[in-house]
Amino acid sequence: MKKKDVNKGNDLKEMFSAMQELEKTKGIPMEAMLENIKKSIEKACKSNYNNDDVVFAVDIEKGIFQAYIQKTVVDEVTDSDREIDESKAREIDVHAIVGSKVRIPVDTKNLGRISVQNARSVIRQGIRDKEREITLEEFKKKNQEIVTAVVENIDPTTGNASIRIDKSIATLTKAEQVGIAELKEGDSVKVYIADVKEHEPGKKGKNKGPRAVISRTCNEFVKRLFELEVPEIYDGTVLIKSIAREAGSRTKLAVLSTNPDVDSVGACIGSRGIRVAKIVEELGGEKIDIIEFKEKPEEFIAAALSPANVLSVEIIDEENKACRVTVPDSQLSLAIGNRGQNARLAARLTGWKVDIRPESGFYGEDDPEKKDDEAREENTEAEENIDISAASEAIGDVTAQNEGSSENAEEVETVKEETAETEEAEEAEEAETTEESESEEASE
Repeated sequence: MKKKDVNKGNDLKEMFSAMQELEKTKGIPMEAMLENIKKSIEKACKSNYNNDDVVFAVDIEKGIFQAYIQKTVVDEVTDSDREIDESKAREIDVHAIVGSKVRIPVDTKNLGRISVQNARSVIRQGIRDKEREITLEEFKKKNQEIVTAVVENIDPTTGNASIRIDKSIATLTKAEQVGIAELKEGDSVKVYIADVKEHEPGKKGKNKGPRAVISRTCNEFVKRLFELEVPEIYDGTVLIKSIAREAGSRTKLAVLSTNPDVDSVGACIGSRGIRVAKIVEELGGEKIDIIEFKEKPEEFIAAALSPANVLSVEIIDEENKACRVTVPDSQLSLAIGNRGQNARLAARLTGWKVDIRPESGFYGEDDPEKKDDEAREENTEAEENIDISAASEAIGDVTAQNEGSSENAEEVETVKEETAETEEAEEAEEAETTEESESEEASE
């Protein structure tokens, strides 16, 4: 065997070894990589020889990979790129006849520098496309499920962790690392794949390929943890009706049993609390309130405000889902919770607007003297409004009369004159009476 053939054989073995390594690490099948190599050689042959009628002989075990250009045997050659004379064809294949095709070996080293570079680009692009396809399929299979991933590395600046899910890489941001004390390379961590994006925008409008949106803060993460730990939830005996969560602090869970013999809350808690304890540990000590779902809103709202005791629930506006809850004075702060957390989570869990009031009411709310003062003010305002209305009506009547016909106007003037004369006569009589009285007093 010639030295050239030996070197070529060694190169092919190295190529196949590299492809086998890629198949193990990246999960890319060798058949897919070989197809990309064939396509790149076909493209190079078309560019270099103006002939893309290429066939291949491949044997991985023996380390054989040979490309051939096919030319048609003819009596008279009109296209030297695709046709060959019969006499020359028989030098290659003694059985060649007119109309048949002969295979001419292609030396990839003679394809030219540009053709080789193009071939490499096609191979690399084909491998990247296959990687993305495999990654997308892996993520889609696990979409909306909890998976256990391995930490590859951690960004010292942002704290974001690159984690490996099977053979694909995803990013767990610092904000999503709830319940994890400190991540280290090689650690195993449970995450929830919330969504899979097929095309992730990159720089200059280029797509980065598929990306998994992973989370530890969403409600579904807690739901899937309960499904893993509680068989009754997994088989559908116990249903999770709603979840309200403030990640890293507290979660409220409403459950309902479809079997009257199964206690929904007890099933979730487990014997001696072992089931819920595992979930709390996974969440880094996050508090979990498990309550039984009720069909009646009043009962459900009262249960949702646990651990506080509720005296009564009054539905104020059923259409807008608003209610007023009364609790003992000593339970008010417990019902509201730290910075309103308990009341806020109860509202999210039930879907109702909750107004919490103490049993004795708020200061000044039920003061009888204050109510009497308010009533008197309202009555005074009403009387004033009535007087003003009556006066307005009287003025309106007089105005209407003054704006009447000319005959009415004359009558009004006549009445005025008669009234004036009457008043003068009365004044004269009063004056005479006064003088007579004074004269009588003087004579006496």
